[in-house]
Amino acid sequence: MSATETVGITGVGQVSINVHDVQRAIGFYRDVLRLPLLFEIPNAAFFQAGNVRLYLAIAETREFDHPASVLYYRVPDIQAAYAAVTAAGAQGEHEPRMIARMPDHDLWLASFRDTEGNVAALMSEVPRVDG
Repeated sequence: MSATETVGITGVGQVSINVHDVQRAIGFYRDVLRLPLLFEIPNAAFFQAGNVRLYLAIAETREFDHPASVLYYRVPDIQAAYAAVTAAGAQGEHEPRMIARMPDHDLWLASFRDTEGNVAALMSEVPRVDG
């Protein structure tokens, strides 16, 4: 394959998140993050997060039993979203804060932990009105 040829990737379809207790994790992702539960199979569950499916599963081997990569969930109102997830039981790590000023918006981030100890984050691109 030459450097100009592409594989044809059009986006991320699914992300795997390691869990130790599938039922506890289902409760968190369904009840705290309010994501739609698609279906369950033995030792795993699938949720829809926008255009990406989340695959929550017990690691099949020890080498894969580690915290997940940090997922950044896009939200329109980061203050309200952070307040909602922490009030519903998420363990807050970092309250919402502005990370970068972009030409037409400010990038805000906040982070929390799920019931399995994985760090996740909220992100919001807040339009800036310069006056």
